[in-house]
Amino acid sequence: MLMSSRRLSSRIVATITTILLAAGPVVVAQMLGDAPYLVMYGRIRVEGNAQSRVMDYATELIDGIGPRLTGSPNLKKATAWTLDRLKQMGLSNVRTESWGEFGMGWQQRHISLRMIAPATATFIAQAAPWSPATAGPIAADVVALRGFTDASEFDANRGKLRGKIVLFGHAPAPPDAIPIETPLFERFDDRQLAAFAQSEPAPDTMNYEQAFAQAELMEKTGRFFASEGVRAVIVPSANNPKGGASGGTIYADTNYTFGWFVYQKAHAMSVPLVIVAIEHYGRLKRLLDRNVPVKLELNVDAEFTGDREDGVNVFGDIPGVDPQHKDEVVMVGGHLDSWAAGTGATDDGAGVVIAMEAMRILNALQIKPKRTIRVALWTGEEQGVLGSSEFVRRHIATVPLADTPEQTRMPEFLRRRTGPVAIKPDHARISAVYNLDAGGGKIRGVTLSGTAALVPIFQPWIAPLRDLGMTAVAVRRGCGGDCEPFAQVGIPTLSFTQDPLDYETRTHHTNMDTYEHLIPEDLRQAAIVVAIMVYNTAMRDQLLPRLPSTP
Repeated sequence: MLMSSRRLSSRIVATITTILLAAGPVVVAQMLGDAPYLVMYGRIRVEGNAQSRVMDYATELIDGIGPRLTGSPNLKKATAWTLDRLKQMGLSNVRTESWGEFGMGWQQRHISLRMIAPATATFIAQAAPWSPATAGPIAADVVALRGFTDASEFDANRGKLRGKIVLFGHAPAPPDAIPIETPLFERFDDRQLAAFAQSEPAPDTMNYEQAFAQAELMEKTGRFFASEGVRAVIVPSANNPKGGASGGTIYADTNYTFGWFVYQKAHAMSVPLVIVAIEHYGRLKRLLDRNVPVKLELNVDAEFTGDREDGVNVFGDIPGVDPQHKDEVVMVGGHLDSWAAGTGATDDGAGVVIAMEAMRILNALQIKPKRTIRVALWTGEEQGVLGSSEFVRRHIATVPLADTPEQTRMPEFLRRRTGPVAIKPDHARISAVYNLDAGGGKIRGVTLSGTAALVPIFQPWIAPLRDLGMTAVAVRRGCGGDCEPFAQVGIPTLSFTQDPLDYETRTHHTNMDTYEHLIPEDLRQAAIVVAIMVYNTAMRDQLLPRLPSTP
């Protein structure tokens, strides 16, 4: 039943009163000049709670379409669905923009793995992304190899692997792989939130050239196995990040493939590769260590759907109306692609539907922003922020990359920046980029990517949202994911501090990344907060202060 205009107005007034009381006299004094903004806070909260579509979007995207691996048929379906929903909510200039050729499309249709000797058992398994199929069920004896540190170690195994299924790699075993004693699900308390806001990310000490050399060794390993006539390779999943056994959770991303560029025809895997829960892998390994013969039956039904699939980003606008500012843009979004083991619910279906719902709320209120508000849904994020990087390169700025032989064979997002940044005209038109890629938890604060000049802007903005649990302004450097290419060229990039829930312990890049791990109240709150932050940014008299570019 529709709410009468009088009742709706009463609700808005009551909500604004609550906001003012929660904010306190100092903040109210600061914001009295922006009274329409406080009215808009109330209107956004009413619309976001009473008319929310966020769980409808989640069901349609996550359950109805499912996993959205870059280049896959499902990602194409998700792109078409997104375009349709953005048009339905009344956005303007809804469109896609190609970011170029990606590589091979792939989807898993079925997998089964069971032990048939010395006993029968069914195991939890997932085909590695872009694994070839087995061409029907295969049954084979199993051998175990701990792993290779150098290609010279291949020689000791030549002539010994033909017709076998290879267990490859080391799985944690007791006492390391024991039931987890720490909670898997977490919400920030006030102390943790304050500590996070004052902290900085740990320094990035990874040697990326060395790490990529390991990926290249894995590609050579896959080719060695194929040349030796191996039927299939099984690798263990990982321990839970909090320690202890996985509980059947399978981590399935590029860390579990034969190389980084397996989605490109020239680097395609030529032997089926399967990831198994460490508890099941451990059983197989212990049997083999005791010289007990093991035989497995495996069926991987996977399909390659094209060799040269195109990558596209999706955009939709609420146009700005101020003659001086309408060509300036506030961007908000997440990434539409996901990994293939789950259904991409928290990474990053949640970010997508929060951004979409924020846009729906604002458009439903028929706002007239000074600046254009643009939803941007990127693809290719999981393979190295491909879609957002190409957007920045074409429209915003370019940064020269190191061109040594060691660097040029690495993914671009890992290569060293050598500067200086070459600015393009659109650089001056982007006020901010808000990125949602940290799961589906309630938003508890905003992270400013190291720009202290943003603190006095955002503190009054979030003060009226204290009753929603939104209290922290963190200056922390770095934003990660699709906002990183923007940050590197000096565009203000904002991410959100969210309750962790079980994002890192259960869902991130796993077979458990499903709808069941979304909490409706959290998604509604997040969409309301995002709508308010984006609206405020679009209505400022000036652009947000620029970041220092980081070549």
